[in-house]
Amino acid sequence: MSIKESELILNHDGSVYHLNLKPENIANDIIFVGDQDRVESISNHFDSIEFTTQKREFKTTTGIYKGKRLSIISTGIGPDNIDIVLNELDALVNIDLKTRTPKKVLTSLNIIRIGTSGSLQKDIPVDSFLMSSHALDLNGMLHSYQIEEISNQEIEDAFVKHTHWNPKKAHPILIKNSAVLAKKLMSEKIFTGITATAGGFYGPQGRVLRLPLQDAAINSKMDSFSFNGARITNLEMETSAIYGLSKLLGHQALSMNAIIANRADGTFSANYKKIVDGLIEYCLEKLVE
Repeated sequence: MSIKESELILNHDGSVYHLNLKPENIANDIIFVGDQDRVESISNHFDSIEFTTQKREFKTTTGIYKGKRLSIISTGIGPDNIDIVLNELDALVNIDLKTRTPKKVLTSLNIIRIGTSGSLQKDIPVDSFLMSSHALDLNGMLHSYQIEEISNQEIEDAFVKHTHWNPKKAHPILIKNSAVLAKKLMSEKIFTGITATAGGFYGPQGRVLRLPLQDAAINSKMDSFSFNGARITNLEMETSAIYGLSKLLGHQALSMNAIIANRADGTFSANYKKIVDGLIEYCLEKLVE
C-alpha cells in the first residue's frame, strides 16, 4: 500500500518537503551540523562540490573529500528538527518516491554529528573532543515511536531512581552509538561518555534566567550518576534523537562533540570556533582513513 500524500509530503519537483532533496543529491556518508553556516566551514575542505541547496535552516552540500563522497546537512537545533531530518533522509533512500512504497532492499546510512556541547564533569575540560558512547533522551520525542528494542531499561531505571525523576515527565531512554563508526573515529585524544539530550536550552538544561526550575538540582544529580562506571559527561539537544531514530530505521550514527563550556566549573572556550574547526578536520581525516 502506498504512503498517503499527507504523510510523505513532496515538493512539485519530487524532492522531500523540508530538506528539498532528491535521492541522487545525498551520499551514504552524511555529516550533521546544527548551524547552517558550519556547512560551508566543512565543504571548504572538499576537493569538489556537486550539489548544494537550502530550505529554511536545512542546508545541504554534497561533494568529494579525498576521493570520498560526503554530504553535510544542517539540522538546526533540537530533537524536533532531527525527527524531520532523519525521517526525510530515510525516505530518500528507503522509499520509492514515485510509487510511495517502502523498498524491499533497504539502505543503511552512516551519520556523524559534529556539534558543540557543554561538559558536566570537571575532568572533561573546555576545548576537548568527546564521543557519545550512549545518548540519554530526556526530552520525550522518541516516545512517539515503538522504542522497546532500543531502550536499556536497567540503566534508565537506575537514573530515574538516582535523580528522583518526576513521573509526570517522559521516561528517560538510553541508546547506544554505532560500534562501527565509534571504532573508525576513536583515538587517544577522544573522551567518551553518556550524552544527555534535553528538549531546550534554558530550563531543560538547568539554566535559570527569570523562571524557577521544576528541579533546580537536576544537573548536579546527573553529574553524580554512575552505572557500572558509565557516567553522564555532557548535555546538548540532538544526540539522543539521532541515535534513537537511526537505530529504529537501521542507520549507523555517531555524535562527536566539541566541548566549548564546562558547566561544573563555569568556564567557556576563549576561541570555540578553533576547537570546532579542529573537530571538523579530525572527523574528515578519520572518515577517509
